[in-house]
Amino acid sequence: MLERLQKIISAAGVTSRRASEALILNGQVSVNGVVVTELGSKADPTKDTIMVDGKSLKISAQRLYILLNKPPGYITALKDGQGRPLVTDLLKEVPERVYPVGRLDYNTEGLLLLTNDGDWANRLMHPRNEIEKEYHVRVRGKVIDQQLKRMAEGVVLEDGKTAPAVVNLVKSGEQNDWISVAIHEGRNRQVRRMCEAVSLSVVRLKRIRYGSLMLGTLRAGQFRYLSDSEVRELSGEPEKSMPATPVAHHKRETHQKSIRPERSGGKVSGRRQQ
Repeated sequence: MLERLQKIISAAGVTSRRASEALILNGQVSVNGVVVTELGSKADPTKDTIMVDGKSLKISAQRLYILLNKPPGYITALKDGQGRPLVTDLLKEVPERVYPVGRLDYNTEGLLLLTNDGDWANRLMHPRNEIEKEYHVRVRGKVIDQQLKRMAEGVVLEDGKTAPAVVNLVKSGEQNDWISVAIHEGRNRQVRRMCEAVSLSVVRLKRIRYGSLMLGTLRAGQFRYLSDSEVRELSGEPEKSMPATPVAHHKRETHQKSIRPERSGGKVSGRRQQ
């Protein structure tokens, strides 16, 4: 079936659809040996030979959707010039090449999605969908209500004021407090910078929820495949438009450990604007 080239490239996981358009305009894409520079051009990924930067585009028939509990000390990328461990190093048993949906910082841990379905990934990351992500943050010292209130209402960062967030006190300790921060934006290092803006020093940062998906009992380094219903619910797509997940419920364990603080009925200090 003929499809627009930028959609094919994006679905193959090379880059986003908008970035795919730039590749076409720059003459970096060819179909059956002919360079294509028009955005309206179409091809059949099952029949045509599509090349991007001289490399053949591999279109997988399987669509994989993976939830990984990322340990700290891993890069959310497919390669790293410094030779640091990659999140894909934890997925050697996965039969197809997958790539991360968004990012988690090197020292941030927790729920990370990976897939080889570019359209699905783009829907999840598009700002208009405002998918909420929840983080548990251990901060040095004690938290006061005013700090939580400021984060909930939005704080001014160098790239603008943050949108309203949902901020809870999760657990209070003798030396460190745990807070929960739920945001729908996707700025670089946003939760860490929000904490810094209200003079909170982050000791540990862990994402525990992405939309309707919870990290659950997966240990650090473990992963599982999403069910068909989870894939559809997360993207908000109707059932008939989403492909079936080919494999499900396989888990891979590592010897690393993770901690998830228990909720303790802390005070809600703010709500995300509806």
